[in-house]
Amino acid sequence: MIQNHRFTNARFVASDNYNHRPNSEISLVVIHNISLPPNEFGGSYIEQFFTNSLNPDLHPFFSKIKELKVSAHLLIKRDGSIVQFVPFDKRAWHAGESSFKGRQNCNDFSIGIELEGADNLAYEKKQYEALNKAIKAIKLHYPITDVVGHSDIAPGRKTDPGSSFDWDQLED
Repeated sequence: MIQNHRFTNARFVASDNYNHRPNSEISLVVIHNISLPPNEFGGSYIEQFFTNSLNPDLHPFFSKIKELKVSAHLLIKRDGSIVQFVPFDKRAWHAGESSFKGRQNCNDFSIGIELEGADNLAYEKKQYEALNKAIKAIKLHYPITDVVGHSDIAPGRKTDPGSSFDWDQLED
């Protein structure tokens, strides 16, 4: 269920990495993956990254991303738990340079969902279950017409959610 543009089944951790949407109707869900450090799961590094509190000295990769300001609306962890960083009516900074069906800047009209994962590592059953619940709630609240991967809106630049994502696991 969604109340006040927040998913009620999610723990809310506020990110400053968002801004107001232009007068665009939310019609797209974009599925991503993220792991910090790459291909490692667990811990709070993703939350720290999305809230600009990741210590760059903790891992060599973190120093490479320390200047980035990114966020997503939702993060679905390996255990299926969900964290929301940005209310759905705000523009999270998840898609970057992107286009879909001739429209540029997908952040303007999309909801970004990150799965804790990597392109070539299988996702957990609990993640697909949580993702389906989230998408179902989002579709009940917003006029969503498409669910795509980051690679679909930024081909050649992005590869997530990757070959390990099983699109057949998504419910209508």
